[in-house]
Amino acid sequence: MTPTNCICRIEIDDQGLPPPTPQIAQERKVAIFDLLEENSFSLPGRGGAAAPTGPFCLGLAIREGRLVVEASNEAGERLAEFHLSLGPFRQVVKDYFQICESYFDAVKRLPPSQIEAIDMARRGIHNEGAEVLIERLAGKAELDRATARRLFTLICVLAPGA
Repeated sequence: MTPTNCICRIEIDDQGLPPPTPQIAQERKVAIFDLLEENSFSLPGRGGAAAPTGPFCLGLAIREGRLVVEASNEAGERLAEFHLSLGPFRQVVKDYFQICESYFDAVKRLPPSQIEAIDMARRGIHNEGAEVLIERLAGKAELDRATARRLFTLICVLAPGA
């Protein structure tokens, strides 16, 4: 039996965006794989209506400078759509890309102890981005930290300059 409070499919609308670097393409692939393997996502009921049941198909896009999150059921019926300002994500996305660049460079030339320090900083920024996403979706969608971390990675891929 498929759980109802989960994402079963994710679609990324990256039309009009420059092609990602190989490292970013790999981050995206891993985030989608991990997200579909294990996640927790649900929509609350609104206006006295019962909460929609999943599993959910999630669409992510950038439209008119905003992050658009679309949730539908497996039959394709749209259940919710959220338009989120990218402003609260700007600094953390910028920091995340800077630390990722340092990490990718470090893997090529630094000893494991220094790579580990950079990776710890990367995880900290990643957690910060996940918290911003959880805050921005409060009252709209419920997700756990691991799911938010993976979705934050996908937001970074969509909005590298946020």
